[in-house]
Amino acid sequence: MSVTIKDVAKRAGVSPSTVSRVLSNHPRISHATSEKVREIMEEMGYHPNMMAKSLVSKTTKSLGVILPKPAEELFLNTFFMELIRGIVTQANRSGYDVVLTSGASEKEEVDAVSRLVFGGRIDGAILLYSRQNDPVVDFLSEKEFPTVLIGRSEQHANILSVDTNNIEAAADATRHLIQLGHQRIGFVSGPSELVVSIDRMSGYQQALKEAGLPLRDDWIVEGEFLQESGYRAMSFFMNLPERPTALVVVDDIVSFGILRGLHELGYKVPEDISIVSFNNIALSELSTPPLSSIDIGIYHLGYTASQALIQAIRGDDHSLLSQRHIVPHRLIVRESSMFSPTRAE
Repeated sequence: MSVTIKDVAKRAGVSPSTVSRVLSNHPRISHATSEKVREIMEEMGYHPNMMAKSLVSKTTKSLGVILPKPAEELFLNTFFMELIRGIVTQANRSGYDVVLTSGASEKEEVDAVSRLVFGGRIDGAILLYSRQNDPVVDFLSEKEFPTVLIGRSEQHANILSVDTNNIEAAADATRHLIQLGHQRIGFVSGPSELVVSIDRMSGYQQALKEAGLPLRDDWIVEGEFLQESGYRAMSFFMNLPERPTALVVVDDIVSFGILRGLHELGYKVPEDISIVSFNNIALSELSTPPLSSIDIGIYHLGYTASQALIQAIRGDDHSLLSQRHIVPHRLIVRESSMFSPTRAE
């Protein structure tokens, strides 16, 4: 016979309602009582019936995380793994589970999210990406469903969001290369519909304009957030009659593809070309050579997004966010951005 909440209450010498409050992390339950009840739950092998609990509380204690499409590519970029780690850590500490969903097309994404929302399977949603004219954001906004966007929405300025100032971050990366003496600086972008690509492109252009340096279309390449995109971009740049001497790259994983291609052709980094990229994932320090990268606090982005969403779900008066929270960035300078003007020219 399975252990019931009444069995736990009897063993602990408290009421069933007290056990229920312990399960809900109620602030009026003392730490000592909570610890005692939880120890007895573990001893007796008690597991709460979450479905029954949801019917009573009208909450699921679950957060939906909407992955960018295609989902299979997501797991090739450790940026998203670190983001999810931050989300899950905060969610678990607050007593929430995490449900992942995605779709191969915009319609499939909307269908997947609507099933979670209308099926009462999640209390709120976190989007791991931000893109222009996103039907998923339109749907969640229309339903007034608790949502946090990692990034920002140009169409829904009122939506809660956690972001890096990507315009300023890209400008800082470009300025660093300018200060090293570069005058021919290229840019490797992500997909043009993503707001992060738009913002980082804007920051790159802004820094070039400030320095009076040329902005050339043939020094800008668009791709995906994959190593293969970097490899293809490198091949394009190296075949130009006049190539850049430095690159601002939208993502560390993309930079790894560039490094691989340069090595195959016999070029050296940073002697022949300098690189500054984004995200400062753990592998960026271990690459050959180590990458200079903008640290955007990936884990903190995920943790803060999860924290903000839970506050919104609970209706806390002291909301963590007004609307948009900016996580600070910093440039981590390593060998790959140094410059030898004589050899590069």
